[in-house]
Amino acid sequence: MSFSGSSRALAAWSSALLVAAGGATFASSTAAVAARRVPVAGASVASVRIMVVGAGNVVLAPPRTVSSAAVSLRVGRRTCGVAGGTPLAALAQLHLTGGPGFAIRDYGRCTSGTGASGQLFVYSLDGETNHGQNGWEYKVNSRSGTTGAGDSTGAQGDGRLLAPGAQVLWFWCQAFAGGCQRNLALSAAGSVSRAGALRVRVTGYDNYGRGTAMAGARVTLGGASAITGGSGVATLRAPTRAGSYALSAARSGSVPAFPQTVIVR
Repeated sequence: MSFSGSSRALAAWSSALLVAAGGATFASSTAAVAARRVPVAGASVASVRIMVVGAGNVVLAPPRTVSSAAVSLRVGRRTCGVAGGTPLAALAQLHLTGGPGFAIRDYGRCTSGTGASGQLFVYSLDGETNHGQNGWEYKVNSRSGTTGAGDSTGAQGDGRLLAPGAQVLWFWCQAFAGGCQRNLALSAAGSVSRAGALRVRVTGYDNYGRGTAMAGARVTLGGASAITGGSGVATLRAPTRAGSYALSAARSGSVPAFPQTVIVR
């Protein structure tokens, strides 16, 4: 589980910090943030796809391509640097382009540099605030991070930052014993003939990026829709008019898929 939004993960992480500090009080700063772009000379910045899905698996911010460049956040009286190539940087860049606002806590000693940005914790997004065991999480390419959302070592702590075209999902985790609800992902041909049959596969991914076929998902293209069977596959009829269409998938209890573009020729 990442440290981005889950109250459960935050409680465990905070306990570890208290132990490391010999039981001393560990202060935090809480505030809605004001983001500012930070130019980074000579740096290669990945553009990524980001989507925000709130409680009830409702899409709050549809997929958008944004930069993942480093940003500066104002938290209370402090200016906190956020490392580029991280899910938190992408979320801040989304906000800078008109996306939803968010609020963070600083569980470290943030500075204008990026060394402590992994200890910035998103606890509210678009007005939806963590409570109980439920709260905000992030995934990169359908796999939950193991580090803070702004950690400069990357989502898995292996030094790999966001790659160009990565899918960054911020979602409200409805927690249960096995983690969060699964997020859906689509697989289909990128083009189809007019009125042709399009075969679509829907897979649901758990926190660890393990996929399973998802029955009962509704896939939609233009005005046509179909429901996946036990193998997670559905076939629908393409529109009769040529053009570019968004293929989507949704299922009760699951995070909707990033839409896929299908060309009807």
